[in-house]
Amino acid sequence: MSLEFLIRIIGMILFGFGGLQIGASLAGLAGDPPFVWSMVCSLIGALFGLILTPQITTRPFRAFYNMVRSMPLPQLLAGSLGLIAGLIVAALLALPLSLINGLPGRFLPIIIAVALGYIGATSLAQRRRDLFDLFQGRLAGITLGGDGYTPLRQILLDTSVIIDGRIADISKTGFIMATMLVPHFVLNELQHIADSPDLMRRNRGRRGLDTLNRLQKESVAPVKITDMDVPGIDAVDEKLVSLAKQLGSAILTNDFNLNRVAELQGVLVLNVNDLANSVKVIFLPGEEMSVQIIQEGKELGQGIGYLEDGTMIVVEGGRRYLNQTIGTTVTKVLQTSAGRMIFAKPNNNSGR
Repeated sequence: MSLEFLIRIIGMILFGFGGLQIGASLAGLAGDPPFVWSMVCSLIGALFGLILTPQITTRPFRAFYNMVRSMPLPQLLAGSLGLIAGLIVAALLALPLSLINGLPGRFLPIIIAVALGYIGATSLAQRRRDLFDLFQGRLAGITLGGDGYTPLRQILLDTSVIIDGRIADISKTGFIMATMLVPHFVLNELQHIADSPDLMRRNRGRRGLDTLNRLQKESVAPVKITDMDVPGIDAVDEKLVSLAKQLGSAILTNDFNLNRVAELQGVLVLNVNDLANSVKVIFLPGEEMSVQIIQEGKELGQGIGYLEDGTMIVVEGGRRYLNQTIGTTVTKVLQTSAGRMIFAKPNNNSGR
């Protein structure tokens, strides 16, 4: 027997008993035999109890529970603090209000308590970010000598960076110490991609699930799957940005569009591609390096090689050294939107 069915039975009995009392009263007023009135009102009350009881008991409670469960912790804490503050103010006002004669003295304290509790909870919940930023700033000032620096505590992972896979290797090095959060809606998107009929998408989704498994086993920083959600928003990227704003956390991604949208909304973004570009080996004009020429360049006589980190080396006059490793001298370093390119020329007596 389910809880809702039991509640329906209890409600049916209580409403039926209430209908019985109302029927007896109506029969007395009309001067009719009480049996008919009592039975009709009792049946109507039982029917209403059977239908309405879950609507006013279990279902509102379940909706409230699901709302609290999906609510981010900062929002829940801020709302609770606001509710407590509102009730404290209402308690201070209750005594003078109760001294008013008549009905206002009875009902005003209750109305004021409900109103101030609601106002306090909603106000602090809406300003939760400012509240926690203030608290974190004070705490950082005390613990770190007043410079106001607050280290990241949480980082949200998006679908693209999990599928990319490099985050699993980065996390093993200890460069990321904040807790990495994977919202359940991101996990659902990964599973949806892994179940795609398209072979390429399916392989990408499965690689993402394998990466997530590696993260949970090998990462130095904690990795958690969270049920936190953003009701009313369907797009995963929009959910991530909104959730990051609520938590005051950063987003780890390699999605260019998500990067731009999040930055425009004031959310800190950690981009794996930017990290990869920033840790590439730096060469200055005049330095020498060994390069294997593996293909022809676009321009006449050019040869193309690559460093271990994927940086392209364009060697002027390197075409004649195709499939050979030669010594070169750097002539120019060019930073493009696609990454870093290095231009070089063969050294004298190159080739082997």
